[in-house]
Amino acid sequence: MASEKTGCISRRDFLKVGAAGAALCAAGCGLLGTGDAAKQKVPIGLQLYSVRTECEKDLPRVISEVGKMGYAGVEFAGYYNRSAKDLRALLDGAGLKCCGTHTGIDTLLGDNLKATIEFNQTLGNKYLIVPWLPDEKFKTAESCREAAKLLNEISEKAKPHGMRVGYHNHSHEFKPLEGQTPWDFFFSAANPDVIMQFDTGNALGGGGEALTFLKRYPGRATTVHVKEFSKANPKALIGEGDIEWAKVFEVCETVGGTEWYIVEYESDAYPPLESVKRCLDNLRKMGK
Repeated sequence: MASEKTGCISRRDFLKVGAAGAALCAAGCGLLGTGDAAKQKVPIGLQLYSVRTECEKDLPRVISEVGKMGYAGVEFAGYYNRSAKDLRALLDGAGLKCCGTHTGIDTLLGDNLKATIEFNQTLGNKYLIVPWLPDEKFKTAESCREAAKLLNEISEKAKPHGMRVGYHNHSHEFKPLEGQTPWDFFFSAANPDVIMQFDTGNALGGGGEALTFLKRYPGRATTVHVKEFSKANPKALIGEGDIEWAKVFEVCETVGGTEWYIVEYESDAYPPLESVKRCLDNLRKMGK
């Protein structure tokens, strides 16, 4: 996400709504080689937050259209008051997999974790990604380490169920802090099982070059948010901005341990469904 607020509803509020809906409905890659032969063919999914306004109007149509575009999967950020069983049926009908859910931290705590695991097992999803934590979690080196400790604890509880827990970055985790960055303090303290869901656009917007962090934490970028960033054009589609995609993909497919590329586009250069189709088309032109 390029910022916490997009349009008329913030990502934070959107996730609260999604978490509530999920609660009602529910009532490890290692280091890879670096040669060309070791490159991994990585499928492309879509973060449905990119087309949330369309999902609110007609989720079945959106899921069907995404499948027809050629995406291999979707990552949820809210469930639109549907059960996991119903969502799974929509995915199966469109030939799509669930490549992750953005689920609020509250859904992973205490008794809520069991319901969240069961919901995601039905979806066929094993990636439980926390998309945001309170700002105070990244104010000091120690608070960053404490946040990592919390995800470590959740990860250990989810692991026996075949689930992995991760964290998705915004831009503030890459601002200087006590000689490093919040991202470094966090992932230096996080267990190897905790997914580093790297959002390329958010990171560069905060001064974080994707290549630096993908190489610094090899095997951790299990799912990567493929998002463009452009100083000159905030509405740039993937492939039209400042990110060196060929180099990013090279690292992801050799040392990154990447299992999914997940497109996220939050601007309005075109209508939402057209925008994400154009993003996928551009990725195909890059050989993805």
